[in-house]
Amino acid sequence: MADPSAGTVALVALGCPKNLVDAEQMLGVLCADGYQLVTDIEQANVIVVNTCGFLQAARDEAVAEIRAAARLKRSGQCDTLVVTGCLAQLTPALIRDKCAEVDLVVGVSEFPHLAELVRQQRAGIQVQTTLVSAPALPYQDSLPRRRATPPWTAYVKIGEGCNCNCTFCLIPTIRGSLRSRSIDSVVAEARALVADGVREVNLIGEDTTGFGSDRGPRELADLLRALGGVDGLDWVRILYAYPTKVDDKLIAAMAETPNVLPYLDMPLQHAADSVLAGMGRGGRRDGYLRLIGKLRAAMPDICLRSTFIVGFPGERRPEFEELATFLDEAALDRVGFFAYSAEAGTPAAALPHQVPAGVARARVAELAERQARVSAARLQALVGRRLTVLVERVAEGELVGRSYRDAPEIDGVVHCVVGEWPIATGEMVDVRIDQADTHDLRGTLVADRGER
Repeated sequence: MADPSAGTVALVALGCPKNLVDAEQMLGVLCADGYQLVTDIEQANVIVVNTCGFLQAARDEAVAEIRAAARLKRSGQCDTLVVTGCLAQLTPALIRDKCAEVDLVVGVSEFPHLAELVRQQRAGIQVQTTLVSAPALPYQDSLPRRRATPPWTAYVKIGEGCNCNCTFCLIPTIRGSLRSRSIDSVVAEARALVADGVREVNLIGEDTTGFGSDRGPRELADLLRALGGVDGLDWVRILYAYPTKVDDKLIAAMAETPNVLPYLDMPLQHAADSVLAGMGRGGRRDGYLRLIGKLRAAMPDICLRSTFIVGFPGERRPEFEELATFLDEAALDRVGFFAYSAEAGTPAAALPHQVPAGVARARVAELAERQARVSAARLQALVGRRLTVLVERVAEGELVGRSYRDAPEIDGVVHCVVGEWPIATGEMVDVRIDQADTHDLRGTLVADRGER
């Protein structure tokens, strides 16, 4: 319960959904300590900037947000500025160098102490102003959590850290090695979320498919089957799957568990074998195509999303063409492209044959245009189909929602005219798809049997 004497807190959340869950737990511990949450940082006594540090662009964005908060501290009612998250973990000295107004720098394994640190800082008690330790903290399922997502959907982090060690990636440096939660812990959280009105759970982690491998065999398939027994949990979605860990056991669990969606976010990163080898990835082009075929055989309606890094060292025009033709052959539903960024401290940054940034950006544009045609064709094939849609917005006689094919804030949406029908957000309705474009669908509301 908010305590007026404690003051107000605002949190600027940057980065991925995994970082967002951390931010929600930070808000949870601060609100449990009596702080009132405000969305306008100009009204906050305490500002927390939870940063991303994965790429240089993300670090630049974080520094800009920290400096904006620092200006409020100099001129407004803010008395305590805290920087947390991946950038705080990776380069705490940089934060101090860029912005002297920062009071506390708190790493990814120390944020459970945030409320105590802020309380002492505001009371004038001498505290350790930079608290960054080795990233070894397991997921803290006992911490309170103030969710920032709509009431009907939630991210559930099933572990911390990663053991993949891709040559382009700083995540193991920032987040440490894999520490999986227990199946019982995840299921208990899912039950609590459902009791709080959640209908959709999105499983996240640096490598969700590695779940359990730090203590024995991989357990994601077992977790899915356990989540299938959670009454009231309508949708379970898997994000951040590592392709070589998508095995027959996992595919069977996805296909056989009714509330597990036929949707898989599976970053492939490239399709030329030489580039994949340089990236330290386990998969290869032919294996990827076989896996895609196996997934579609088990789940004909599966929506496959992936991401690719373009311009990795050694990507000549032939390797780029391999990736381009792979996109046509794989016919993935949703694809994101990123120009390679040489990150200091990663093995890939020292590789020869670095691709000029301008070339990489041009290749991204070329691939995006090519994939747009594939994605549009995949969506066009849905015209005439009937999809269940989770309603997220209703205004002026139209609903906007997501089908099983649409992860929150990543993929497309479904538009549907509802007229005078009393449709509420968080409701699930059936929509007959009438039109499709490159990203979104438009349809007509139908009842369970026949037109409304």
